[in-house]
Amino acid sequence: MTILEKDIDKLCALARLGLDADERSAARTDLERMIAMADAIAAVDTSGVVPLAHPLDATARLRADEVTEAVDRDAFQALAPLTHDGLYLVPRVIE
Repeated sequence: MTILEKDIDKLCALARLGLDADERSAARTDLERMIAMADAIAAVDTSGVVPLAHPLDATARLRADEVTEAVDRDAFQALAPLTHDGLYLVPRVIE
């Protein structure tokens, strides 16, 4: 695929880049190589390949989901400026 000058102009505008002639030429070459690589990857037959979430066949060791400490709500709410029926009262922010 050939990258046109207007494509480089559009990319420069989107990325807010100011490239001189040499940089524009290098960018065009790099973009053409990236597109060629993506086309080569897309050309590979993957019809018999099962998708994976991870390349290694391993599972994460997880700890048991158990309560490890008790929360004393009354002690925490004693520090709050305003509470009512176990809830924290805060100033109204929506009119």
